[in-house]
Amino acid sequence: MPRIDNQKFYEASLKKYGISSRGLNWLSDAHQQIRFDVIASLLPEDLTNYVLADAGCGFGDFYTFLQHSNLHVKKYIGLDVFENMCKIAKKQTGCEVLHVDIVKDEIPLVDFYVCSGALNILSEFETFLFLKNCFSSSKKGFIFNALYGSKKSDVYNYLTKQTITQFANDLGVSRVEFREDYMQNDVTVGFFR
Repeated sequence: MPRIDNQKFYEASLKKYGISSRGLNWLSDAHQQIRFDVIASLLPEDLTNYVLADAGCGFGDFYTFLQHSNLHVKKYIGLDVFENMCKIAKKQTGCEVLHVDIVKDEIPLVDFYVCSGALNILSEFETFLFLKNCFSSSKKGFIFNALYGSKKSDVYNYLTKQTITQFANDLGVSRVEFREDYMQNDVTVGFFR
C-alpha cells in the first residue's frame, strides 16, 4: 500500500509550479539534468536502432533531453500513471505516450526502459513490482535512478545498495552497474541482460 497518495502529491506540485522540473518535485532543472546525464551515460552511444520507453515520463523531459543532446532513438514511448501528465507529454514530445500503472499493468516490450524519479514515493514492494515489470519488458536493459541510503521517511523511498542488489538477484539480472558519485543521496542503476 502506498505511504502517500501519488496523485495528490504530483497534482499539488503541478498546480504550484506548472509544467517545469519543480512541477515534478525536482529541486531544480539542474538536478534533473544531472540525473538525465547519468542515465544517458549508461545507454549505448548510438541509440538510433533502439526503441526506448520512459517509465514515469512526467512531461516527457527525458525525450527533450535526448533531442537537445543529439541522442536520437529509433522510437520513444512515454508511460505515466497520471492521465494529465500523459496529455502534456504527448503534446510536448509528439511521441506515443501510454496511460498505464507500471506497478500492475502490462507494458510494451522495448529495447531499453529508463526511469527518472518515478520510484521516489513508492513503497519498497511497489518499487520491486515496478522494477520487475520494466526489466521483464526490456530486451537490453533498464536504467533508473532512486533516492539512495538507509534514511527512513514517511514520504520518500530510499533504497540501499543491498536492497537493489537483492532485487537484481531476484529478477535474474545478468549485470548491474551502479553510479553513485554524482549527487548526495541519489543512485543510478543499470540492470542489463
